[in-house]
Amino acid sequence: MKKALVVWGGWDGHEPKKCVDIFVPLLSENNFEVEISNTLDSFLDEKKLEPLNLIVICWTMGTITSQQEQGLLAAVKNGIGIAGWHGGMADSFRNNTEYQFMVGGQWVAHPGGIVKYRVNIMDKKDPITKGIDDFDVESEQYYMHVDPSNHVLATTTFEGTDDTPWIKGCVMPAAWKKIYGKGRVFYCSVGHVAKDFEIPEAREIVKRGMLWAAR
Repeated sequence: MKKALVVWGGWDGHEPKKCVDIFVPLLSENNFEVEISNTLDSFLDEKKLEPLNLIVICWTMGTITSQQEQGLLAAVKNGIGIAGWHGGMADSFRNNTEYQFMVGGQWVAHPGGIVKYRVNIMDKKDPITKGIDDFDVESEQYYMHVDPSNHVLATTTFEGTDDTPWIKGCVMPAAWKKIYGKGRVFYCSVGHVAKDFEIPEAREIVKRGMLWAAR
């Protein structure tokens, strides 16, 4: 049986506990023993982290100590997979650039607030996205600073707003995978609130991404 640690907290507006509660049963159904934690001190215990296959992080706009960050980064570098979505992974710790380097991107804006947008599958052969069609979302559309070395799985195109006409036509990665040290990293920008995962394609991509990250 594989082992997963799911760590949630931070800003309540992203409904971290509700989102986590969607994916914990999916991990259990896929033969994972899951531990749920709401403290970043979970990253301090090296012996506890060592047997893990997967870390799922859902923590927006928080602060992380140097010791907590180093514990997390070392775990992934040593081969533990990490996966997450939206601000729970890509807007977790705004002052920690090495964490952002691991993730492969950082949120910087969501022009227009809640908008209708389309997610386009770019890699139709990858096991995370194979057989999944393009899909529509009505939620925050993330504008991000991203790592050019990411393997992009899906993108979204901005229509531009009255306040941001210069981004019209900009194609932005919406899901990717990458390597950090020996660890696999998966991220999806969909998932502002739990209701977003009522979209079957969004829920399936995140589930597959978690399984891929855990090898």
